[in-house]
Amino acid sequence: MQQITRDLIEASHDVTESNEIYDLDTGHSADAPRLTRIKLPHLQHKVFWNVLRRSGVTQVLTDLLGPDTVLQTSKLNTKAPGGGAAVEWHQDWAFYPHTNDSMLAFGLMLDDVNEANGPLKVIPGSHKGPVLSHHANGVFCGAVDPDDPAFHHDRAVTLTGKAGSMTVHHARTLHGSAPNTSDRNRLILFYECHAADAWPLLGAGSYIHALGQRRFWEDLQDRRITGELTLTPRLEQVPVQLPLPPAEDTGSIFRIQKSGGAKSAFA
Repeated sequence: MQQITRDLIEASHDVTESNEIYDLDTGHSADAPRLTRIKLPHLQHKVFWNVLRRSGVTQVLTDLLGPDTVLQTSKLNTKAPGGGAAVEWHQDWAFYPHTNDSMLAFGLMLDDVNEANGPLKVIPGSHKGPVLSHHANGVFCGAVDPDDPAFHHDRAVTLTGKAGSMTVHHARTLHGSAPNTSDRNRLILFYECHAADAWPLLGAGSYIHALGQRRFWEDLQDRRITGELTLTPRLEQVPVQLPLPPAEDTGSIFRIQKSGGAKSAFA
């Protein structure tokens, strides 16, 4: 996976603006590609899909979510050396609330991750607390206000490890990551997954209208990881605030946070 990732990064050298595969970082050039993210890596190379479906990760996934599971999305966050972009504190749940919160994210470290190269930080237990506001200036900015009294930054822990280490966090867990101030890359492959009976609250209608019912169903089948799909959502009492109105640029979390005016906790 490390070589495949290096090849994907190298293939971005002729890209001049962010597109459906790459999010470019400040300073990107043909001679020195700098990315914030490779989008949907499971669609870029089959090995990234096989990690979920044909490895020990599959057993962990079903142990936590049950036998029927679906991929929400995947991403390969690629913090470049010398200032690779921060991800402001947020809860994944704020971006895509569902009928229940049987949702989590796996993070597979493709590089050694330490304090200097922008490790993931989480606040343990925050998934059992409130979903904080991710709005600024009246729009969804994809980040919490670091001055929110319910945001306890002092409780954060840093998740470091050797290449091949894996993290798991709940969709409601508060997390973020600082810029990469080291001279090494920090590559982490993320899979966001949910139980098959968790259906999107903001998205069911818009998916169908945007894709058409047939294409929506095909897309859902393509994202099935284990077990069977269900047409009967499980409804739970979960806190929900919809991610609307949208920020000016919704191309990625980096662009949402920037164009939405999110206040930085890492400045």
